[in-house]
Amino acid sequence: MASVEQEDRIDAIFHALADRTRRDILRRVLADDQSVTSLAANYDMSFAAVQKHVAVLERAGLITKQRSGRQQLASGQVTAVRSVFGLLTELEGHWRGRIDRIDQLLGEEP
Repeated sequence: MASVEQEDRIDAIFHALADRTRRDILRRVLADDQSVTSLAANYDMSFAAVQKHVAVLERAGLITKQRSGRQQLASGQVTAVRSVFGLLTELEGHWRGRIDRIDQLLGEEP
């Protein structure tokens, strides 16, 4: 069973991924590091709004930011994305097991 800290991190990741703009930002920075300024140019919202989206992704551990001169570069964290995939795979296994048991029960003769 996961610790409270692990569960909080999972909650933060799924909260971050619940928004389509944040998912798009994550896709972009996983493909290539990008400045927050260049990310903001892709959206019909203020620079501050994009910064807030980036901050949510950063708190969830899905991206990191680092200074490069006057710019802040955002980088995708593949390890965090893999942890989400691992969790979803684990949940899928549980559900497949339940479905298999239901199929077995339905196949049995009364």
